[in-house]
Amino acid sequence: MLSVENLQVSYGNIKALHGISFKINEGEIVTIIGANGAGKSTTLKAISRMVPVAKTSRMTFKDKNLLKYSADKVVSELGISHVPEGRRLFGNLTVLENLQLATFARKDRENVEKDIKRVFAIFPRLEERKVQKAGTLSGGEQQMLAIGRAFMSGRQIMLLDEPSMGLAPLLMRNVFDALKDINGEGTTILLVEQNARMALKFARRGYVLESGNLVLEGDSESLLENPDVKKAYLGG
Repeated sequence: MLSVENLQVSYGNIKALHGISFKINEGEIVTIIGANGAGKSTTLKAISRMVPVAKTSRMTFKDKNLLKYSADKVVSELGISHVPEGRRLFGNLTVLENLQLATFARKDRENVEKDIKRVFAIFPRLEERKVQKAGTLSGGEQQMLAIGRAFMSGRQIMLLDEPSMGLAPLLMRNVFDALKDINGEGTTILLVEQNARMALKFARRGYVLESGNLVLEGDSESLLENPDVKKAYLGG
């Protein structure tokens, strides 16, 4: 579904990604784990076409050349939705308005109301607060809304950047349970996460990113048992 080859990204003279390559199959949940500054968020931004990449980089989505698409077309034409770190909601708009705004490019207008009802079924708390301004929601509720907004925008594949950040353990489990439901309905998920244990228990496969290089890959069970991963990311 998604193929990334020799992905290189630089910020000025600083190279953030040194030529990483990976693939994601349709329907999978895949995670990229790594320390702060490893290049995880940059990887998602590159796929979403939010940062420029080197000319030698290649990215395809369902056999279409991603490099020919602008950031807005990645969402509207390809159905790649991105839940960024920090959520970046429209704080002065209500929960419902944030969800509706995410559908601006959809051509299947007849399904919008059905999908809003589905978001509220997945996250009942959002329905309770649908006329509340997004900026007044708790951190957990804002994360739910950010995921719901991505769900509304197309969701062939959902890119998630640190969805557990700042959440209490119970809310974290609720969010990941909801993501499992969304995946079960056909949405492929690429998750970037600093909570390596949570990410690897959630995903089927994983990649380990260090200083802009992919250094390990494998199924989640083998990575959880890998001594290097245990030492670096799992507290022993």
